[in-house]
Amino acid sequence: MAKAGEHRVFGKASQNHVLILASGEKIRHMTIRPWMGALATCCIGVAVIGYLGATSYLVVRDDLIGATMARQARMQYDYEDRISALRAQLDRITSRQLLDQQVVEQKVDKLMQQQNALFSRHGKLGSLLDRAQENGLMGKDDPSQLTPDTLPAATGSEPTYDTDRHADITAPDGSTLLALAPLRENLADRADRVFSKVTRSLKTIERAQMTKIAALTSGAADTADAISDILRKTGVDVASVEDDETPVGIDKTSTSGIGGPYVEPQLFGSAFDNSLGQLDAALDRLEKVRATARDLPFGNPEPGHAVTSQFGNRMDPFLGRIALHAGIDFQAAIGDNIRATGAGKVIFAGPSTGYGNMVEIDHGYGITTRYGHMSKILVTLGEKVAAGDVIALAGAEGRATGPHVHYEVRRNGEAINPIHFLNAGLKLNTYIE
Repeated sequence: MAKAGEHRVFGKASQNHVLILASGEKIRHMTIRPWMGALATCCIGVAVIGYLGATSYLVVRDDLIGATMARQARMQYDYEDRISALRAQLDRITSRQLLDQQVVEQKVDKLMQQQNALFSRHGKLGSLLDRAQENGLMGKDDPSQLTPDTLPAATGSEPTYDTDRHADITAPDGSTLLALAPLRENLADRADRVFSKVTRSLKTIERAQMTKIAALTSGAADTADAISDILRKTGVDVASVEDDETPVGIDKTSTSGIGGPYVEPQLFGSAFDNSLGQLDAALDRLEKVRATARDLPFGNPEPGHAVTSQFGNRMDPFLGRIALHAGIDFQAAIGDNIRATGAGKVIFAGPSTGYGNMVEIDHGYGITTRYGHMSKILVTLGEKVAAGDVIALAGAEGRATGPHVHYEVRRNGEAINPIHFLNAGLKLNTYIE
């Protein structure tokens, strides 16, 4: 049998290592076996491998952290760029809104000026329309084309922007394309549309006004021409009538002074103002000739009564020979009313040879009328009378064979045929009533 410590195969002894531990008087020893060395070697190897693995992990981990931080930094930069682009776009939109608001305010101011001008024109036109209506150029039921209709409201309110119209468009590189998103309708476009609509409405009203004014001017001129033509045929100096600056209602038979400081004439600028000036001048002319026609003796002293003797040469009823009859005689009963044939001032009221009781009225422009053979005079010398006023009562005073009204018309003291004035009065009734 082999001895202990010898190798069974090779026959060599394997010496074990002994580890002696001394602590004071105590001595310990421990035999180190081969498996213990192998175990220690394995532990050391595991520790080395763990150390190397941990070191490799830390190195790789630092790379991952750096990549993550770099990615986060890029994302932050992208978001900052995006926010900057959005802020810039917001600033552009805000600036555009402010500019659009200024444009709207300017357009609204201009629109209000036009509308105020229209109402101001209507105010100027109001008195002319009243005068035209008083002169019979337009009826009370005439549809008004001259008053401003309801106009589209001018507004300066800002439109509300739909966020869907400004979608967040992102480019492939991540930058925002919000600035490239077009506005479908901004404040200026909306203001332009409203402004255009109201302007067209104002222009339509202005054209209607101009048309109506032109029609009234033409009507006034035609009526004045017709009256002037009738006056001219009766021998009235129409030129002096139309040039007469004496206001209507002022006594033309008296001398009145006029004066005042010199002031530059009022000049009309726009076509509308010029048309108003033309209408005003046409109405002035019409009112003058119409007032003259009302003042002059175009009426009948005995309406509805027959003419018994005409103007001109006739057989004198008292002398039995040819004599001039300076007027016309109207059939009348004693006490019938005798009316003034035109407005004027009484320049004679009393007995007169051949006329009996006589009244003479001065109508201006050198024209007077005489009324004779009256039973009673109802006016006094210097009294002003209007056309149609009762001035006396019919009778048979003076050279008369019976009750009647003797009526004369004289121009500058010369007797003219009153029938011309009576016929002219019938024609004038259509223009002066």
